Amino acid sequence: MNTLLLGKGEQQVHLNLKYANRHGLIAGATGTGKTVSLMSLAEGFSRQGVPVFITDIKGDISGLAVAGTPNDKLLQRASQIGIEDYQTEANPVVFWDLAGTQGHPLRTTVSEMGPTLLGHILELNDIQSGILDIVFQLADDQGLLLLDLDDLRAMLTLVADERKEISVKYGLISAQSLAAIQRSVLGLERDGGKDFFGEPALQLEDLMRTNLQGRGIINLLAANKLILTPRLYSSFLLWLLSELFENLPEVGDLDKPKLIFFIDEAHLLFEGCPPSLLKRVEQIMRLIRSKGVGVYFCSQFPDDVPNEILGQLGNRIQHALRAYTPRDQKAVKTAAETFVPNPKLVVTDVISQLAVGEALVSMLADKGVPTMVERAIIAPPRCRMGPALLNELQQIRAQSPIGGKYDRLINRESAYELLHNRRSDSVPGPSTSSGSANQASPKTEEQGWFSELIFGNKRRQGLAETLSKQAARTVGNQLGKQILRGLLGGILGKSTRR
Repeated sequence: MNTLLLGKGEQQVHLNLKYANRHGLIAGATGTGKTVSLMSLAEGFSRQGVPVFITDIKGDISGLAVAGTPNDKLLQRASQIGIEDYQTEANPVVFWDLAGTQGHPLRTTVSEMGPTLLGHILELNDIQSGILDIVFQLADDQGLLLLDLDDLRAMLTLVADERKEISVKYGLISAQSLAAIQRSVLGLERDGGKDFFGEPALQLEDLMRTNLQGRGIINLLAANKLILTPRLYSSFLLWLLSELFENLPEVGDLDKPKLIFFIDEAHLLFEGCPPSLLKRVEQIMRLIRSKGVGVYFCSQFPDDVPNEILGQLGNRIQHALRAYTPRDQKAVKTAAETFVPNPKLVVTDVISQLAVGEALVSMLADKGVPTMVERAIIAPPRCRMGPALLNELQQIRAQSPIGGKYDRLINRESAYELLHNRRSDSVPGPSTSSGSANQASPKTEEQGWFSELIFGNKRRQGLAETLSKQAARTVGNQLGKQILRGLLGGILGKSTRR
């Protein structure tokens, strides 16, 4: 039976890998050992050949990539737990960063993100979200790819210029709401969203790799700057979970998971989440385990996770909580009620008495039944319990097996380029030299030239006929090629546009 040794109470505590895809929770007050437990779990999965994805909020989880320094205290704890082969070692780690500065750039396209989740990032209201739907539909009808924020801004400018005509076919578009969307896009660009949207887009198989020794790769997302924009952080996580749910095949209960997903500061995923979106997150959590993916939340309090999702987290590690305030006392009570009672423990008392590195632990055992809660000391990780140094990070990144695939930005022809080229063809001016013909023009603000370009003298023939003819000119010999978009339209209850 494949198991991970987590620690020891009266006896050793193990996590059965067969039930690791039933999700889990690591909770506890600041400084009680949550991060160390997360690192110990992550490298345990890696040693068993299970790939891992972790969001690193503070930067201290980067020590997974570096061997720890043995000392008497660590050796004594390992011996006390019964770890016979304990020795420090580094783990295979690939670093990612949405901005591309602390790891490989992690990107998706505007089309793959979809209007629903993009509207969540932009904090749009219902009316503004409806207009964003129109922008995406118009791009589809015109055969225009939305890859980056420049493409989206070009389409918004087009809609602004032709607002009245487009409203006839697609629905009323107010100038005020459209301007609000444009301002939100500028804000997203300022907050780092420009780096997130583009190509090459992430391929999920690159998060599910093993090294030559059969160890699962630990994918570490540097989120210390991303966390400053909580909406982008939460929307990125929802998008990635949705992509996994959409694209991975059904596999049922395997002997071990295909991927373990750790989400630090889990409360940020749910703060400000609309009820409809929260309902879909709950649905994903129920169904993604059959794709071989286990999701583990890490937060201070168990009630940071909504009850509908908290009830699905079968594997629990609860570090100390300090009952200083009414909020803390409620959290202690909530934590105690989530465990299977142990007649030898009064959980509400013990939970505030746990030392650093101790935890109340309950795992799923045979047939998926949770074990009684047990007080245990957590096994020490073999890696460094602290951040990796800058020179160490640079060396690890230089040896990455996928660096050449993502580090260079690709800017292929999409909505902005096509619209810009149409403008150049329609407006008389000096001819361009052949040497610059293959270079993409720099992306700048577009003006009202879209109006004459798209509609011209065809206004009287109706908007539908005009859009159809323009789409035919745009698509050309590529007729039938679908514009791909990620999951969110279908998963979040909206139609997927293909």
